[in-house]
Amino acid sequence: MMVAAAANAAPHIPVLLRPLLDAVAPVSGVWVDGTFGAGGYARGLVEAGADRVIGIDRDPLALDMAREWIADFDGRIELAQGTFSEMDDIAGDLVDGIVLDLGVSSMQLDLAERGFSFMRDGPLDMRMSQDGPSAADLVNEAPEEELADILYHYGEERASRRIARQITKTRTTDPFKTTAQLAETIEKCLPRAKPGQSHPATRSFQAIRIAVNDEFGQLAEGLDAAERALRPGGKLAVVTFHSLEDRVVKRFLQLAASTGGGGSRYAPEPDAHTPRFDLTPRRAIGPDEDELAQNPRARSARLRVATRTEAPAEVTDRSKLGLPAPAFRG
Repeated sequence: MMVAAAANAAPHIPVLLRPLLDAVAPVSGVWVDGTFGAGGYARGLVEAGADRVIGIDRDPLALDMAREWIADFDGRIELAQGTFSEMDDIAGDLVDGIVLDLGVSSMQLDLAERGFSFMRDGPLDMRMSQDGPSAADLVNEAPEEELADILYHYGEERASRRIARQITKTRTTDPFKTTAQLAETIEKCLPRAKPGQSHPATRSFQAIRIAVNDEFGQLAEGLDAAERALRPGGKLAVVTFHSLEDRVVKRFLQLAASTGGGGSRYAPEPDAHTPRFDLTPRRAIGPDEDELAQNPRARSARLRVATRTEAPAEVTDRSKLGLPAPAFRG
């Protein structure tokens, strides 16, 4: 019932759509929406002038929900199941632009049965692709130290060790099955939230979701794939929702836009090279007051835009991206 309701809801308006379209204007040619979700960016790109948009998503539900309404776009929106780290292979030829909207979609958060939200009780799942190890597998099987590292590095949770200890203690007699059960366990480890503060489980749920979906591994591979997929002059637009994601995107673009040089008497000067991207603009773009009034979820969103040069694509040194350390393999 909830899936049907979501499918029939009003069109989703993605965050920072207007400033994104302004930053990449004029929009034309073939674009990739690497995180299709509810299709808001793809719809906006076509309406702004894109000839065709290839919508990629690893969530089969997102693609199933889109098949009805994309018929209205006369073949200008195509769907492909996969990850954005595969976008250059999926697109085939070089493209004119790429949009990435990182993190979990509103559609996934709003469906209790997907198990992403502590606000809606449901099975403890969190898998974007709906296959592989789930969040329940992680919290019930990961060693306490690994779980604490995930909470700390992916969620910046200072009470990570206390929470991990409580989770491992609880699961010995009562294995975790639902989001409410996990949220309740985390709440017991932390002070009661004051008015205006986020829910105590926010950071932990973020961390577990990131680990289950290997989001930072996908991000590093996806940025390299975007570099390979873009033609010279093509635009890359990335929307992030928390500081960890934004740090990785920022460092990737800084490295890709660098000309080398900058040595000192203590270190040799790096070889000069041609930048693979131009930063356009150089700083991140945030939501304005009108957007915040319409969508409070946009508060933490940041948009970074860059333009591909003619320099050959390279593989970025991951050690320079500031990627958080742990990963859950199941």
